[in-house]
Amino acid sequence: MAVGIFDSGLGGLTVHQAIAARLPDLPLVYLGDNAHAPYGVRTSDDIFDLTCRGVERLWAEGCDLVILACNTASAAALKRMQETWLPENKRVLGVFVPMIEALTERRWGDNSPPREVAVKHIALFATPATVASRAFQRELAFRAVGVDVEAQPCGGVVDAIEQGDEILAEALVTSHVEALMRRMPYPEAAILGCTHYPFVEAAFQRALGDDVRVYSQAGLVAESLADYLQRRPEFVGPGAEAKFLTTGDPQRVSGKATQFLRRAFRFEAA
Repeated sequence: MAVGIFDSGLGGLTVHQAIAARLPDLPLVYLGDNAHAPYGVRTSDDIFDLTCRGVERLWAEGCDLVILACNTASAAALKRMQETWLPENKRVLGVFVPMIEALTERRWGDNSPPREVAVKHIALFATPATVASRAFQRELAFRAVGVDVEAQPCGGVVDAIEQGDEILAEALVTSHVEALMRRMPYPEAAILGCTHYPFVEAAFQRALGDDVRVYSQAGLVAESLADYLQRRPEFVGPGAEAKFLTTGDPQRVSGKATQFLRRAFRFEAA
């Protein structure tokens, strides 16, 4: 048994890297649906179908627990999967929960009334589909009062990263940050609501300025998974050798992953 990590492409590797560092003995199987990336411009039904297909492929690898290391899939598909599709002996977790817990300083199961939190003005950078879902704003409003969230759909950033064009990706980040700051000139915190965005986190920080705290999800997800597995040890097995799978061209995907993470990757065809 291994833990599966699913993403629309390369972005989930940031989550994989954080989990591998936090839980070095945990076998992981990564699946990137690079053939269909980006998800952020697709319909919710399309995202749901592609995500279910990817999760089923990870089940075939022995992954009874799968992390959706994709905000778009977490926003557009996860709730529907859990309510209508998921078998009782399988678990699929998203990446929204750890971020919401960090911002509100309360556990997900805490259903007490919304309360004041320290951060009042939040900039959310995400794919068009994640922004349109309003999932982040909805979950935050359920737990916190008086928080202003300004969301910026960052079209083109994921495409540029998947193509390995760092210059274009950073230029697009600057443009999107400037667009948001015309509407919210003084954000206190910024959420990188796509697991691709940590590849260009430095560009977000430069454009936002040093006074804005940038929240990136990878480390939060890794800590949350460690806590979950402590409570649910049945999802930890002896496992097998870790592997990386892609629906795209393995050689090309391996090259792009190596380019952004500065270490060698060898993807196999899914």
